[in-house]
Amino acid sequence: MPTRKTATARGRSKTTAKTRTGAVTKRKALRHGAEKDPNGGLTAEGRKAFARKEGSHLRPGVKGPADTPEKMRRKGSFLRRHFAHPRGPMQRDGEPTRLALSAHAWGEPVPKTLADARKLAAKGKKLLERYHRAKGV
Repeated sequence: MPTRKTATARGRSKTTAKTRTGAVTKRKALRHGAEKDPNGGLTAEGRKAFARKEGSHLRPGVKGPADTPEKMRRKGSFLRRHFAHPRGPMQRDGEPTRLALSAHAWGEPVPKTLADARKLAAKGKKLLERYHRAKGV
């Protein structure tokens, strides 16, 4: 992303980054970056921003063991939805993608290959089966 120096009204320069929509100040870019956790998933601020924009109520991922029916359902659904038929690669240029890092946000190991992703999907399926047995559905 090309950067350039521009003069402000007070004579100080600020660095801007050129994007598809035009020039964005570095401060604004950092603020939006704070909505995404660098280790995967969204931060609390990111969940609030999503709620303002979409009207939904996202909750943080289930990090620990899925020991209650609610946790089994949430974690199982997440793993099946994201890793049964992944919508992208697990690694790009040797680094894990946001999709792969989302597993870390839910307390799972970061998948490196599609086979690893399928293992997570299988774990999600087992969690959902346990949920259905526990609820008697």
